[in-house]
Amino acid sequence: MTTSASAPDSPPVVLDRRDGPYGEVVLRRHGGLLQIIANGCFLMDTSDGRSERLLVDVAFRALDGRREPAVLIGGLGVGFSLARAAQEPGWGRITVVERERAVVDWHRDGPLAALSAHAFADPRTVIVESDLVTYVNETSDTFDALCLDIDNGPGWTVDEANEGLYSAAGLAGCARVLRPGGVLAVWSAQPSAEFEGTLWNAGFQRVRTEEIPVARGVPDVVHLAVRPG
Repeated sequence: MTTSASAPDSPPVVLDRRDGPYGEVVLRRHGGLLQIIANGCFLMDTSDGRSERLLVDVAFRALDGRREPAVLIGGLGVGFSLARAAQEPGWGRITVVERERAVVDWHRDGPLAALSAHAFADPRTVIVESDLVTYVNETSDTFDALCLDIDNGPGWTVDEANEGLYSAAGLAGCARVLRPGGVLAVWSAQPSAEFEGTLWNAGFQRVRTEEIPVARGVPDVVHLAVRPG
């Protein structure tokens, strides 16, 4: 997720509105920006993307040269993280889990395709339509990196059902899909010392936080941790 930059005074124009199993999701254009709104809550827009790109970059660097690592990206959003992963030839399999069919459609043949068409066409890319919490608890696949961007942060969830993902039990599910020495990277709109503590308590190592300055307010951050092994 990301915080919107200043938008022009003209009202936003709704491009598509869908009702799905998780409520209403809307794609709208506001000036030159595309914005995703879920159940009336602003999620993200196309204004910047630095922190979403850093989410993938720091995970790759933390793998210390591991050969063709597999990455799982939680949340497709406007496509910044996927596009960044596809730009890095060092990644192996790139799996994206997105629960909203509408978001996938907007990337396949809708207004967001301009941002992600090359990544969707990349043979390494796999799109999975599923709830991330369900996926990490049920999949038999494993990954070298797990990059999460499905909320505004561990303490600011879009859906109450996601809250458990950031608990010790939820992080155990994340660790389950990570290979030994695998990296967990979590995007957040604000730093959280409490979440850092939860990562340590869940058994992760090398826990740290990278800050990304924004135009106004506190920096976006990426929480980073490594599964032992």
